[in-house]
Amino acid sequence: MTIAGHETSISLEPAFWSALEAAAAARELPLNALIAMIDVERVDSVPPPNLTSAIRQWLFQRGRAGGSSGSSGGSADG
Repeated sequence: MTIAGHETSISLEPAFWSALEAAAAARELPLNALIAMIDVERVDSVPPPNLTSAIRQWLFQRGRAGGSSGSSGGSADG
């Protein structure tokens, strides 16, 4: 997968992949664009988690908020 012009691999459990795909579809974004957005947020964290952890945390936070937090909206429940 190419994120911000760099090839990277992401290892997620099937449930997380499904939730991530659903979140991307809800936002009408390609999957790599959503992951790039999560990556930008990740880099701003102190200390920044690895990308896979950041994706899980992002999905968890959206799920806890019912998918309505942040400016993007939508559901990540998959």
